Amino acid sequence: MPPTISTINPTQGPTTGGTVVTLTGTGMTGTTAVRFGSTNATSFTVNSATQITAVSPPRAAGATAVTLVHPTGNSNSVTFTYVVAQVPQITGVTPASGPTAGGTTVILTGTGFTGATSVAFAGLPATSFLVNSATQITAVTPAGAAGAAVVTVTAPGGSNAPDAFFFYAAPPALQSGSPARGPATGGTVVTLNGSNLLNAGAVLFAAANAASFTVVSATQITATAPPGTGSAPITVVTPGGTSNPVAFVYVAPPTLSALVPSTGPASAGTVVTLTGANLSTTSAVTFGSTTASFTVVSDTQVTAVAPAGAPGPVMVSVTTAGGSSPGLPYTRTAAPGI
Repeated sequence: MPPTISTINPTQGPTTGGTVVTLTGTGMTGTTAVRFGSTNATSFTVNSATQITAVSPPRAAGATAVTLVHPTGNSNSVTFTYVVAQVPQITGVTPASGPTAGGTTVILTGTGFTGATSVAFAGLPATSFLVNSATQITAVTPAGAAGAAVVTVTAPGGSNAPDAFFFYAAPPALQSGSPARGPATGGTVVTLNGSNLLNAGAVLFAAANAASFTVVSATQITATAPPGTGSAPITVVTPGGTSNPVAFVYVAPPTLSALVPSTGPASAGTVVTLTGANLSTTSAVTFGSTTASFTVVSDTQVTAVAPAGAPGPVMVSVTTAGGSSPGLPYTRTAAPGI
């Protein structure tokens, strides 16, 4: 019984030949030739009784019947269409940039991609590529040097003009972030210094996006911390990749539980011990609206020198990286006889 062909894939290729086609069907074992019209395939391989791969020979443009020659008789025919090979043209590269480490999946759009044999970035072969259609190729960038890289597609019709580019971006790096602490409620504006920070697409505090950020220059970004807790290393994401982290820690708000003593003279000089929690980052102690000198003893204790003031009660509070505490009353007393 003669063999049969049920499908051919792909169904078209350039007039220059060289297209590898897969024929599926039945009874293919023993095939002695694969013909495109009256011309034998450049080569063919019988993979099994149901599959043959063949390389199309050069032929004029147009539809051509493909048949199998077999001792039991020739098969039915399927149609393969020869098309005039176009010089490929690239009209779009998406995304247009990525890290120097490579690995970016890029969609190339244009024309004349059928039968493409190579895709290169600045002369370096793509890690892999797939011809999706005559107008689209998916390619994975190789590692490359920072800067513009000409993208080239080579197909039976030639290679595109050097007018399509992929931009390799150097990886971002952070050197410092200041301040390195802030309240759990967020809102701290952190200045990040580093390199290759242009075109940043995200600033992350651990896994959370910054509430907002501004790219000041290639070496500086200001970012507003979102709410959070605990350690939240900051990283910057650019087309060049993700930076190294710099430390940022969310600090719990301070609280005061006691003042000892809670009264003192209206004159300055009384040393008051403030007891509470989360006091280690204390940056200010105030008696009413007046700032006092102070010493941080521990996370639960601060000593402050009460400033002079009018007799009567004032509220004492502390300010830390975690915010300001609710106040506790301290009462100034008038000197005897006044």
